[in-house]
Amino acid sequence: MHEFEDIRKILVIKLRHIGDVLLTVPVFRALRENFPDAHISALVNSGTEEVLSGHPLIDEVITYNRGIKNLHHVQRYIKELSFLKGIRSGGFDMSVDLTSGDRAAILSFLSGARYRFAYDPRGDGFWGKRYLYTHRARKDGSQHMVLQNLDIIKQFGISTEDITVDMAIPKDARSFVKNVFERNTIKETEAVVHIHPTSRWLFKCWKDEYMAEVIDRLTDRGIRVIVTASPVAKELEKAKRILSMLKGISLPIDLCGSTTIKQLAAIAAAATLFFGVDSAPMHIAAATGTPVIALFGPTGHAQWGPWGAGHTVLTKNMKCMECKRDTCDGVEVRKCLEAITPDEVFDAITRALRLKGIAR
Repeated sequence: MHEFEDIRKILVIKLRHIGDVLLTVPVFRALRENFPDAHISALVNSGTEEVLSGHPLIDEVITYNRGIKNLHHVQRYIKELSFLKGIRSGGFDMSVDLTSGDRAAILSFLSGARYRFAYDPRGDGFWGKRYLYTHRARKDGSQHMVLQNLDIIKQFGISTEDITVDMAIPKDARSFVKNVFERNTIKETEAVVHIHPTSRWLFKCWKDEYMAEVIDRLTDRGIRVIVTASPVAKELEKAKRILSMLKGISLPIDLCGSTTIKQLAAIAAAATLFFGVDSAPMHIAAATGTPVIALFGPTGHAQWGPWGAGHTVLTKNMKCMECKRDTCDGVEVRKCLEAITPDEVFDAITRALRLKGIAR
């Protein structure tokens, strides 16, 4: 390891979305193993902090209120200045920018840290941005995001052999799920499939009809299904539309829009397996150790697939894959996702249940 002297306080910056923040956990583990006595802080956007809060590797989670951006310019200036002063007063010796954005670069520099890590911007962002860092790593975009995050410090000798992504789930969240199971008379021996059919980016989602068909086929075979969705209006509307299409006699347990991030993690942890699309809940489920079956279309599963062993990614090898666009030939239907059939998904779920010792 390079010689880093007198490291007492470390700031890790990830101003992105929920799933992105969760995939930084091995970075904190590497820092903790290499600087066991340091106070390690995470700086994340408000609304994403639950995936890191309570984690034993992290001493403090600082949140940046994204609502500041919507204030009148005078109010915004005052709030931004106050936030910057707070970071500056933190007395950080090392900063690790996992965001690659301009705001994070400025925060890293103004933190006053002697050692400042990031990927080399190579012309991205404002002029001179790369000189705000003392340690600039070379980026390999073909790696999974977990490894891309870790590589920023690994290239300078700070690493770990344990690249597990995990999440702290408090007792109250586990009690919430226990009560759900009791209210719905779910026995410990029963198979439970947690389905989260939506994503904050709806272009990643499967056809509503297909999702409804899979839910019906599962419930018709006596498998208990719990459906969740974000309380965000567009996601909640999509989930409710899927539920309205159900034709089976037995209905799933509808928890759409009514869980916190911690409760969502507790549901995934208690389930036999998780089924969904490329989304933060997919990453959360994988972090609990529950087997994940994930659908991938316009986004890259090599970089964003469920992390860890025992997961299944269903995708189609099409020439246009990984376009990362929200339309397909000018329409909202994603051909790459439509090409995945309900039969393929149901077969994958059946195989996963059999591996868990549950035959249906």
